[in-house]
Amino acid sequence: MSKRKRQEGHEASPTSPNKAVKVSGQISIPWKTPTHIQIITGSYERILHGITATLTSSSDAKSSTSVQFVDTFLFNAHSSSIRSLALSPLPEPADTDSPKVILATGGSDERINLYHLSARPAWENEEVPSVPTLAGNKIMENPKNREIGSLMHHSSSITSLYFPTRSKLLSAAEDNEISVTRTKDWSVVSTIRAPRPKAQGRPSGDTAPPGAFPAGINDFAVHPSMKLMVSVGKGERCMRLWNLVTGKKAGVLSFAKDILQSILEGKYSSGEGRRIAWNPDGEDFTIAFERGAIIYGTDSKPKSRVLPSPLTKLHQMRYFSLHSSNEDISVLAVSTEDGRILFYDTDPTSVGTTPASSEQIIPEATLKGQLGGKQADSIVRIKDFEILGVPSSDHNEQNFLIVAGSSDGTIKLWTLEKDSLLHPKKGSTNAKSDLTNGQFQGNDTQQIGKLLDSYETGNRITCLTAFVMLPTKPDEEMVSDSEESFEGFDESSSGSDAG
Repeated sequence: MSKRKRQEGHEASPTSPNKAVKVSGQISIPWKTPTHIQIITGSYERILHGITATLTSSSDAKSSTSVQFVDTFLFNAHSSSIRSLALSPLPEPADTDSPKVILATGGSDERINLYHLSARPAWENEEVPSVPTLAGNKIMENPKNREIGSLMHHSSSITSLYFPTRSKLLSAAEDNEISVTRTKDWSVVSTIRAPRPKAQGRPSGDTAPPGAFPAGINDFAVHPSMKLMVSVGKGERCMRLWNLVTGKKAGVLSFAKDILQSILEGKYSSGEGRRIAWNPDGEDFTIAFERGAIIYGTDSKPKSRVLPSPLTKLHQMRYFSLHSSNEDISVLAVSTEDGRILFYDTDPTSVGTTPASSEQIIPEATLKGQLGGKQADSIVRIKDFEILGVPSSDHNEQNFLIVAGSSDGTIKLWTLEKDSLLHPKKGSTNAKSDLTNGQFQGNDTQQIGKLLDSYETGNRITCLTAFVMLPTKPDEEMVSDSEESFEGFDESSSGSDAG
């Protein structure tokens, strides 16, 4: 959990009731108004599923928040499983009357599909009624959601997608390439090629075809300054640094043997990084391995490590910021195979214990709390999740909404209060990875968060993304995109700009 002081003149001030607030790069609206969450999931069954969750709370503070789920789209987007999703940053509420976000989906079929999604929820009227269904769930199609097209510049499965801005899309694939695409005309402006790793045996669990070896970019992360990128790949026990100004390699850092051993990456493990993420400040970044993670500083030296207890696989991780009176605090959240989301303080200065032996050279990050698990009857692996900032009605409390997708097709919505992380309850203990006789012994961990509701999609979820939608304008007409973009047959008309 890294900390940074706020600059003078930028103190948190009460916002107007109808003003949108940015939290961790997302737009959120005050909790006292109905909050609409657009959720998108990809699955093994090739299905792209869009759900809008509407959260409403009564004026009575003791009453619980009600959630209504509405299907907005559901179709086969790829010819094979969907592996990655990415959303462009949201536009400012006053930028346009019909704000949109760009959705990019990547699958094992080497395609990147592109869509325009409305940033405002659809509302039912005579022109756009709800679609009848026999399944019992409500369906509300938004005529402003439309497909843009597909990109075919990769020659292998897409592994990661990211929009650093609304004008650029970065994509990585198993062909060892990271491409930069301009959203204005969807042309590839730059390609970063990583070398193919040398054959070093075939680790257990490898799915490369006979005669081939593991290759491809597992994940990449762009520094908040947009000048540096770090990537990890298959079959490589190293991370690669890239200069985004020149588009060339800036360096290669191998994972030392003692570092891999500290997170139980043994001789017969792949030792490759699976996930990577920068914290919002850009002061450190985290690389996730199969069962643990290492937090690095800007000097590329390990600061702390994450090792869940009891030992389990890691699937996804996210950073998010907590705003206090005089400083901002970054928290690392990771999802696990056994249905938990763990929240860690990654700042080594907050680790009050010294490693017990000389082998444990990296201090362990402090576990602040967990969400889900056996105590909450949530034991199915969480493949992906999103953390959205949702301020409360009094504008003084900062709350979070966690959208988690499990491999059994269940989407769960949790609320998380800031105080549960900043001020843990007395008597709660933080779980430490205690290796005794080859077995991990986990201590009781503080359960935080509250489950609001769940939704069954009926498909095995592989990836998930979500955003807080902008408030609906009652006077906005629900016309289709084709009617909006038609400007006559004037040759000077160039149509709408995707960027």
